[in-house]
Amino acid sequence: MSDPVLRILLTAGFVLALGRGVFLALTVLYFTLIVGLSPVEVAVVLTVSSGAGALATVGAGALADRLSARRLIVVFEFVAGVALISYTLADRFIVVLVIACVYAASSQASHSVRSAIIARAFDGAGRVNARAVLHTAVNVGIALGSAAAAGALLANTAPAFRITMVTAGVVILASVIPLLRLPVSVNAPAAAPTEDGRRALGGRSPWRDRRYLVLTILVCIFNLQFGLFEIGMPLWILHSTEAPLSMVSVVLIVNTVIVIAFQIRLTRGTDDVRYAGRVVAIAGMLMAGACAVYASTGFVSVWFAVALLVAASLAHSFAEVLGAAGNWGLSFELADQQRAGAYQGVFGLSWPFSAMLAPLVITAAVTNGLLGWAALGALFLLATFGVWWIARRASAEPGSALP
Repeated sequence: MSDPVLRILLTAGFVLALGRGVFLALTVLYFTLIVGLSPVEVAVVLTVSSGAGALATVGAGALADRLSARRLIVVFEFVAGVALISYTLADRFIVVLVIACVYAASSQASHSVRSAIIARAFDGAGRVNARAVLHTAVNVGIALGSAAAAGALLANTAPAFRITMVTAGVVILASVIPLLRLPVSVNAPAAAPTEDGRRALGGRSPWRDRRYLVLTILVCIFNLQFGLFEIGMPLWILHSTEAPLSMVSVVLIVNTVIVIAFQIRLTRGTDDVRYAGRVVAIAGMLMAGACAVYASTGFVSVWFAVALLVAASLAHSFAEVLGAAGNWGLSFELADQQRAGAYQGVFGLSWPFSAMLAPLVITAAVTNGLLGWAALGALFLLATFGVWWIARRASAEPGSALP
């Protein structure tokens, strides 16, 4: 890998993902078993911290256009590591809530700044390729980190949980080291001074770009599909199918393998706006088909249910890969590059808002049988064909392809 910026981001991203993988595997159980929070309190922590992450996403994106992006990402990831270690000191609800908000805000802020760095450091196909490479590395890191958390889960003691959480925090702190070598070129160009001595940013604000705002909303809706693996599958398999509960792990493994194997190659060409729109439309059709197959598993015997769950998870995984590829391309190509940080900050809202909506929407869908699955499939189709329409209009009007 010859590009030094990509090499630095890849190394840091992989190390960061190792720590996050441990965190994701232990968080809810740590809150419940060690700290003693109730399910309602855990839900409040996750929801409120997602809101804090959403606010940080926008703020960090705007800061990345005004301050040094390479310094910001170092600060945000350092704070995230310290926050994760601080969980070991939490002994009641309010302390967990504060730490969770700090961790979510710093993590989302660093993601927003990283996207701005990618937008500046690469052009066209290089941007989406960089996102694909980093996304693949993150999936590998999270998988390895989750496996590393197995020791604490097997021991199931407070010291084992705390030692593992501290280790994960130290790993996240270590991810800062490669970022110190990022070149100055990843920072935003200096703004020209105005007559009153202030420095005004050029370009257009993403908050005045209706097309980009609609794109972000539609991507937020499509991103609900991530909640299917995390929330919907355990509920559906447990309560509505004859399949063994171990299939929850099987579908997650299928998803991880598909993302690692195909994300980079299926991202190629999505720097073209029209092609990116078509890719997202295909992702929507695959998701609608996956919803139909998932629904059918509630009406067949155990072995048919197992086979259909694997088939549906394959369609779902390819939908995730294609949807991410197309949406990344559009998020870069339809943005005003003079405000790369602000635009990526706004687009980044699609993740925390989707995380806030997913528990309610996905639970409502999988607990209402065929009607719920049909509504969910239709929602994915509407969102992705809306993205396709935006891309088609943008590619047909050269003057409006960029703000």
